[in-house]
Amino acid sequence: MTGANKIFRAVFVMYLAIFTLYLFAPLIIMGAAAFNESRFPTVIPWQRTTLQWFKAMWADAAMWQSLWTSVLVAICVVVVVVPIGTAAALVLTSLHARARSFAYGLMVSPLLTPGVVIGISTLILWRQMGVGGGIFLIVLAQSTYIICYVMLMVMARLQRFDRTQEEAALGLGASRMMVFRRVLMPFLKPALLASGGLAILQSVENYNTTLFVRGFETPLTVFIATKVRTGLTPAVNALALVIIVATVIGAIAYEVARRRQAARKLP
Repeated sequence: MTGANKIFRAVFVMYLAIFTLYLFAPLIIMGAAAFNESRFPTVIPWQRTTLQWFKAMWADAAMWQSLWTSVLVAICVVVVVVPIGTAAALVLTSLHARARSFAYGLMVSPLLTPGVVIGISTLILWRQMGVGGGIFLIVLAQSTYIICYVMLMVMARLQRFDRTQEEAALGLGASRMMVFRRVLMPFLKPALLASGGLAILQSVENYNTTLFVRGFETPLTVFIATKVRTGLTPAVNALALVIIVATVIGAIAYEVARRRQAARKLP
């Protein structure tokens, strides 16, 4: 290995280490704060190691209610955005180039609209129809822009789809619905799963849009923002740490299951 290659490798390793530290240091500090006895989320100064904030987390009924509200909203958002976003992607890919460009710009415009504007406009519109804030409006407001993410991911997957498979299936006597179920949907499955996961993350972390349409409901992001103003405790850090650990365990379990399934398919 030449001197230049050694220098390049050392610089690359250093960059990778700094980048990894930049990504995970906030999570590590946030998780460590859940074990500090200080009533404020901090690691400096370290007073004493304790598990009291995990007990406070389990005893905080309002926090769990807000988490359940966020989960319920996220599930409803996925149910709405995945079918509509997939349909929008299929429509766009079937249009001519000029019409596709116009429709594409129109459909992705919610991504360029501030969340505050989406939340306020949704609330004003539906109040004229006698519908107040609540889970229904939260789902509706969030779906207006999360659909765009689903549409873009499905469109990216469709770019690699071989249309001759559909023609071959139709030529063999399959109906349009059968082609959609047996040919197109299996091909789109990875994009649908990924877009569903992204939709959940986008829904749970949203604050600007949700704040204006929540009514008397309190999703987790609004709950945490309220706690920041009224007095945030490390119990929120404890909840975040539990969510992170559960996510990591789920990801590891999925990867292990995927590799086992791939190993079974090998001859």
